[in-house]
Amino acid sequence: MSDRIQGIFTPNIVPLDERSRINEAELRRYVDWLIERGVHGLYPNGSTGEFVRFTAEERRRIVEIMADQTRGRVPILAGAAEANTGETIRACEYYAGLNVRAVAIVAPFYYRLSPEGVYAYFKEIADHSPVDITLYNIPMFASPIDVPTVQRLAAECPRVVAIKDSSGDVPHMMRMISAVRPERPDFSFLTGWEAALLPMLIIGCDGGTNATSGIVPEVTRRLYDLTRDQKLDEARDLQYRLLRLFDAMLYSAEFPEGFRVALNLRGIHTGPGRQPQSSVQQQSLSQLKEQLYQLMTEEGWAADLPDDDQINRIVTRVLQDLQRSGW
Repeated sequence: MSDRIQGIFTPNIVPLDERSRINEAELRRYVDWLIERGVHGLYPNGSTGEFVRFTAEERRRIVEIMADQTRGRVPILAGAAEANTGETIRACEYYAGLNVRAVAIVAPFYYRLSPEGVYAYFKEIADHSPVDITLYNIPMFASPIDVPTVQRLAAECPRVVAIKDSSGDVPHMMRMISAVRPERPDFSFLTGWEAALLPMLIIGCDGGTNATSGIVPEVTRRLYDLTRDQKLDEARDLQYRLLRLFDAMLYSAEFPEGFRVALNLRGIHTGPGRQPQSSVQQQSLSQLKEQLYQLMTEEGWAADLPDDDQINRIVTRVLQDLQRSGW
């Protein structure tokens, strides 16, 4: 088994063209951009990547493109959640053929399952997967994965090697680490909630899968490095500064639209998302663009942000894409 998963893995937005198809050239450019700015790994088909808004074939193509472009420079944690265990196992088999480091599988969603149901779901997949598995706990959208279930799966399933927890619940993470790590020192704990990245790293997490790392990858990498080097005063300052950006992107628009706006400001042409936007929403996003540009400039994170003329061209291009799509 490989070394345990650690570091910042970026759950990426998927750039789309004017016909709402995967923009392969821009996705490849985005992959290079992220790696050049220090992310430890990539995480396609996550919540930020809007995996539920793509077909199964598109999800496989996204990972295929990113694996080809990465060429082994960083590991890939591929989202492999499908509607049932059979399709999920087939996705695991496909991604294993692309040499991903592991797959991430969200707990069953839509139907709310008991802890026994969640255990049975992951046990069935783990018993048949040819690739390592990261459990994905996101209780706001899916059946929660409680501590006894994590402990049970870690004890019984060698293929279950990590958990990504997006609850932001520090005591919950501490209980998981306390329950699992003594028996599985190779098991990784990742936080999906960058608002608590610093405290999560301090209590023993191995890293994070954070949407903000797709916007300011150099900042999240810096926060990780500072914390690992025990430069906690600097890390704390950076955590509070990162929180401002995270809150603005998350709470000022429907997820992940705020992140899409910010990524366009950094020069990656995302195109419009697949969720239609009303005229009121479009106006709000235009206002958010100004807010995010000002915030990122104030924080000194605008070193490679476009100038005003470039910003206007980006905004015009996004609005044209929306109009062409009938939105």
